[in-house]
Amino acid sequence: MDSRTTYPTSSAQRPARMRPLNWVLLVAGVLLTALGLGLTLGGAVLMSAESAQQDGQYLTLDPQRYQSTGHAITTPSLVLDPGESGTTGLPPLEELASIQVKVTPVVPDQAIFVGIGDASEVAAYLDDVPSAAIGGMTWTETGQLSGQWSWNSGTDGQLQDIPGDRVPASPADQDFWAVSAMGTGTQEVTFDLQEGQWTLVVMNADATRPVWIDLQAGARTDLLNPVNPGLLITGLIALLLGLALLLLGTRGLGRDIDQPTPSPLATTGDIAGGHPTSGATRLAVHPLSFTGHLDTRLSRGLWLIKWLLAIPHYLILALLWFALVITTIAAGIAILFTGRYPRSWFAFSVGVLRWNWRVGFYAYSTLGTDQYPPFTLARADYPAELAVDYPDRLSRGLVLVKWWLLAIPHLLILGILTGSTGAAGMVYSDEGWTRVTTGGSPSLLGLLVLIAAVGLLFTGRYLPGLFALIVGLNRWVYRVATYVLLLRDDYPPFRLDQGPTDLPHPGEPAGSETITATTTPHPPSAPA
Repeated sequence: MDSRTTYPTSSAQRPARMRPLNWVLLVAGVLLTALGLGLTLGGAVLMSAESAQQDGQYLTLDPQRYQSTGHAITTPSLVLDPGESGTTGLPPLEELASIQVKVTPVVPDQAIFVGIGDASEVAAYLDDVPSAAIGGMTWTETGQLSGQWSWNSGTDGQLQDIPGDRVPASPADQDFWAVSAMGTGTQEVTFDLQEGQWTLVVMNADATRPVWIDLQAGARTDLLNPVNPGLLITGLIALLLGLALLLLGTRGLGRDIDQPTPSPLATTGDIAGGHPTSGATRLAVHPLSFTGHLDTRLSRGLWLIKWLLAIPHYLILALLWFALVITTIAAGIAILFTGRYPRSWFAFSVGVLRWNWRVGFYAYSTLGTDQYPPFTLARADYPAELAVDYPDRLSRGLVLVKWWLLAIPHLLILGILTGSTGAAGMVYSDEGWTRVTTGGSPSLLGLLVLIAAVGLLFTGRYLPGLFALIVGLNRWVYRVATYVLLLRDDYPPFRLDQGPTDLPHPGEPAGSETITATTTPHPPSAPA
């Protein structure tokens, strides 16, 4: 658009500039923190696994029940070839890991046989024998497995039946088993890894049918001993360093954008990113100042690709929201001990919300402008703006409960208004508990935005009443976000304030909405 409207969302002062060093600190901090979290969690898992392996124990999966009308139950073959897998520099396979299999007959006193043998020998032994394969695998005449097996296949106890007419000989009479066990009760075999192609076979000891068993697999390895301490220590160091860089970066960015700017509804006020002027007053609609002005000339079809054009913003917002979560936790600790939200972190948090609202206003949650959002946390001349009054004091006790317990009513309402609807649950059957989900439907906010977009496409107009409703829903979302992110103690009102700007609620007397701003002078901000 050649002729742009100047929106009353920023002062005539020089726009705040964010120093590149603070962005470098933020990005490095986010990357190191994410890496540190991953390594620390990985180290903790390895430590738990190593502890579970003490005294020769194995890491085991839950038992799984299988039932076949054939003579045998087989598993996919395990191919071990150090040369092809690139593990020639490692210790011998038998020293790397071992596998343990426990098989228990479901029918009491039924003698069973479990063995691990060469895949080609097993193929010849079970040729033309009715059996079942875990994971939908079948044997070919050459002893190779057909089809493709995935780790998700057969995990619910289902088997792939393999037809045949021959009755096999007793499994105990075969001499190709690498390890085997036979008898009543639970039978256990332990197999040290070795080069070759191996298959597990479970049968009744007398080779009769059917086969009905509970199978439990486990494994152990000594490779965890040298890996675990180093992984955990490296993760903790990276985490601590990343957190320090992240908090320094957000602090610096907050200071960069914390400059005196007036509220859209008042001449002055102690606003995030600005300082008050003595003796000033403003209407106290809500500590969050939230505006969104509809462009009078909107493209009919640009909304079809706005989500694509906004991808750079999505990537930056993902980084900023990660930093915002960490900053909010750190600020919560500060509030708990001091009763104050560190001002630079406060300005950064408000800046992230401001950036998020601009991108939403442009690309998905409103579609109210064709003006591309600026890449800044600071206030700017843009049709969508957001600011939050900086609180002098915050409750130390509320910080522990307001972000989850007290916000539950609002979160439930917003889940209905702005979240997709669906259902999920657990259903119990003979095969155990099964998770059941139903497809979700678009949210009310998403449906309203879609209606507005279709109207733009065919008429080139955005209905003002619809726009006011959509902005009102977004305003409710950001008021709750302000509360949940610990920025204010003021509980969000249960009402839908529609329209492009914050207006006093008609049911409240004007005199009760006036606040006198603090008269304490603030030092001028350092130049960017």
